[in-house]
Amino acid sequence: MALRDFAPGVLGPQAAQWLAGHRGEPAAPRYAATVMLVRDGVTSGSGVQVFMLRRVATMAFAPRTWVFPGGGVDARDDAPDLPWAGPSPAVWAETMGCELGLARSLVCAAVREVFEECGVLLAGPSAGTVVADLRAPEWDAERSALLSKDQSFAEMLLRRELVLRSDLLSAQGRWVTPEFEPRRYDTFIFAALLPEGQIPDDDTSEADHADWTDPAELLAAYGMGEAILLPPTVVSVERVRDAAAAAELVATSRPTRAVMPQLVEVAGQPMIRADLP
Repeated sequence: MALRDFAPGVLGPQAAQWLAGHRGEPAAPRYAATVMLVRDGVTSGSGVQVFMLRRVATMAFAPRTWVFPGGGVDARDDAPDLPWAGPSPAVWAETMGCELGLARSLVCAAVREVFEECGVLLAGPSAGTVVADLRAPEWDAERSALLSKDQSFAEMLLRRELVLRSDLLSAQGRWVTPEFEPRRYDTFIFAALLPEGQIPDDDTSEADHADWTDPAELLAAYGMGEAILLPPTVVSVERVRDAAAAAELVATSRPTRAVMPQLVEVAGQPMIRADLP
């Protein structure tokens, strides 16, 4: 374990009010899932790239912040009839240290959110395949129906005779939003390789930019104050930067002990301190 301090950045106003004593009852965190979608660079020696989105300026939580595809768990993500391949929900529950229903919900939410936000579907007709081509307009209609909640992810898979490929994911961590932030999430981080033949897009209203990102360049921009990242994203992008290959990153699961940063004062300035596993 190691302590690490982060500047509050976009969360600065809330942090300052908290340190000044203007505190209410901390909000209960909502479960969420996010996915580091990775691939090897397109040119030799270019390292691993990760697909990222920059949240629009009007978002209530973390505007203009660079994030991975992801979002909150929906009540219908815990569907007992969810078509499933790969490690069972019980195995995922043991891996992530949570109960079975929550594990199923988190894995489903991770796969659903990647599909909703960038059009990548970690599912296929069988346990060893994935859908290879998602360019037909019918897939846009499926995404829209999920976003409007006209259908659940399980309903879509059942109708299309597809199975969720949980084996394409690996657990990479768990972070809980600090208590001073009024919108709090208990977020499980996953990693996945881009399936062969699929192409992520930027067709989401929640982001004004979405593309493959060089982790070293993004971290350099963050260090110069030109890009906004939250602490979990900083740590995760560093992991991508240091990976020798995309497949190696995804094959390596990480501890999912919850990291909940604390607000501290360092040299008169608020800092977010995380106890990293």
